[in-house]
Formats: sequence, structure tokens, C-alpha cells
Amino acid sequence: MLREIKDVRQIPEEGFRRWFRDDEFDLIVFYPSSDSEEIIAFQLCYRKDGQERVLTWRRRGGHSHNRVDDGEVTFHNKMTPILVADGIFHKEEVLNRFRAAAHHLDRKLMGFIEQSIHSLTNTPL
Repeated sequence: MLREIKDVRQIPEEGFRRWFRDDEFDLIVFYPSSDSEEIIAFQLCYRKDGQERVLTWRRRGGHSHNRVDDGEVTFHNKMTPILVADGIFHKEEVLNRFRAAAHHLDRKLMGFIEQSIHSLTNTPL
């Protein structure tokens, strides 16, 4: 079940962010300011137990879908994790699992994320 992390570090140029997490998901939601309800971006990280993926939506730019390269497979020192292109987004699977984890979130926030996911097709992003 997603729970909000309090006292999240804020970076002024990125807007105000809220962060929710559980064992399966991280959801980071960006707003223009702390008193705004307008969502300007979000990142939904899933499959945190291995082969982590990230669905990103930006008001200016739309959706992208990436895999997290954790930097573990190197010949030298561990590298910083980075996002790399990933193929097909399996929306029904992610949507169903998200609904189960987010059922207690604010209805407006949950509805916005669900609608965004639902608008996608099972094709490469």
C-alpha cells in the first residue's frame, strides 16, 4: 500500500514534489507549488524487486517509458543508475497493480494517474 514520505527534499526548479512508496512502487508527483493541486509531472516506478521500470508523464512532453540500469553490471566500480529506453509498456498489468496499491490515495490524484495510464496503448513509448 502506497504511503506518502514526508519532508521530501524540494528542488525549486522542479516544482513541489510529493513522494509515495511501498515495496512495489514509487510514485513521485510534481506540482507548480506546495499550495497547487495542478499536476505538472509524475514518475511511477515499478518492478522494484528487479528489472525496475519507470513511466514518466510531463505536461509538456507526454509519456516516456524506461528501464532503470542500476549500474551493477560493470567491469570496474558500480556506476550511477540511469534511465534507458525500454520497449512495450504493459498498461493493464501496471494499472491493476497500481490500483491495488493506491486504493487509499486521494481520489483526484489516483484518478489522474489511472487516466494517464489508461490513455496509453501496449506499444513502445
